[in-house]
Amino acid sequence: MENEFLKTEEEIVKVLKTVYDPEIPVNIYDLGLIYSVDIDGDKNVTIDMTFTAPNCPAADFILEDVRQKAKAVEGVKSARVNLVFEPEWNRDMMTEEACLELGLL
Repeated sequence: MENEFLKTEEEIVKVLKTVYDPEIPVNIYDLGLIYSVDIDGDKNVTIDMTFTAPNCPAADFILEDVRQKAKAVEGVKSARVNLVFEPEWNRDMMTEEACLELGLL
């Protein structure tokens, strides 16, 4: 059963890497905007995420894209996305790949 949840989580991460902020050419996962992906026993998914700035003009679009893509993963019953600002996002949360892509290394 645990293996099944890990597989589902891996698939969710895979689809989250296809979501981009229109202003930044790096996916939201590598930017460090995804804080957690939780899957309960009924395969309901809850994702905690943030933005690089609280007033992101594409926030509604990105949140809905995340929700829809997570819900589309095989076996997922429902998906909810919580927008959080604690802890505050900073550049240290980006993956090395994101830093390279943005020329920060």
